[in-house]
Amino acid sequence: MISISKPVWGLLAAIAVILVLHLLSPILMPFLLAAVLAYIGDPLADRLEARGMGRTAAVVTVFVLLTVFAVLALLITVPLLIEQIQLLIERIYDGLAWIQETGLPTLRQYLDLPEQSKPMEAAKDALSEHWESAGGILFYLWEKVTGSSLALLTWVANATLVPVVTFYLLRDWDVLMAAIRNLLPRSVEAQTVVIARQCDEILGAFARGQLLVMMALALIYTVGLWFVGLDLALVLGLVAGLASIVPYLGVIVGISAAGLAAFFQFDSVWLLVGVAAVFGVGQALESMILTPMLVGEKIGLHPVVVIFAILVGGQLFGFVGILLALPVAAVIKVMINHLHDYYKRSELYEDKCEAAKPEAPE
Repeated sequence: MISISKPVWGLLAAIAVILVLHLLSPILMPFLLAAVLAYIGDPLADRLEARGMGRTAAVVTVFVLLTVFAVLALLITVPLLIEQIQLLIERIYDGLAWIQETGLPTLRQYLDLPEQSKPMEAAKDALSEHWESAGGILFYLWEKVTGSSLALLTWVANATLVPVVTFYLLRDWDVLMAAIRNLLPRSVEAQTVVIARQCDEILGAFARGQLLVMMALALIYTVGLWFVGLDLALVLGLVAGLASIVPYLGVIVGISAAGLAAFFQFDSVWLLVGVAAVFGVGQALESMILTPMLVGEKIGLHPVVVIFAILVGGQLFGFVGILLALPVAAVIKVMINHLHDYYKRSELYEDKCEAAKPEAPE
């Protein structure tokens, strides 16, 4: 009988897991989303349970809080976002008109360029055509979704599965973790638990801490831009807050977009300074207060790694891959750290030949 070493078994198991995830990716989305929500809500349920509340009651409390927060967020932000997106389209047309009527003539005057036909008219027509095409595509997709009873039932089933699976996973989370630990081979159980705890520190800091940082920054940017008087304060604040999942990206995207919007809305340079001040204050609060208090130094994922992981996950597995990208990146980082430590202790790293050399005579 052919004997297979443990590393080979581990490699085969990893390949099998990846293959199963790839084959089941069309139906995994609601379960993975429920697992993410359960993972985020488990620490709060544990704290309520530690205060004497039963596990089911604690889970119901957390579940109700998450549901109320999500519903309120949707009811408040969706109508405002629709209004702001319509305003954004108007601002794009205004920007194109300014470029055609002011920007290009000024540029031609300074560079002494000959008069040409109006290229921005073609750009505006193309933009209008694409917006209409996009609206037609969305309408077509909506007709397909609502016109097909099977697709509609699938969508409703997925939307229903997420809260149901979240509730049961959240209620039995500690039991599931204990069962998985008991299934581990005894020879690797201790080391696996150490690695799992390190992964949990990274993922916990990212999933909970970074989420709170993003929400806080979105609120700071939105309120600050609203105070300055920017019409697109909500949509630009939310975009900048979401982009802050990668350090400094939120500031770069936000100040560029908000500065451009302020340039077309205001005639005063001081209001542009006010926009820059809003993002400066937000960045200072993030680096000095929000990140140290909510996240700390536990993440350790380089911004380039975060971008690369999300893009690779989305390319390979779609939305499911995006959900799995950062957890997988965190696990890989922890494994690389352990391999690095093992390499530094190995004979391959230690130069035995140098150690065995006799000392040179004085």
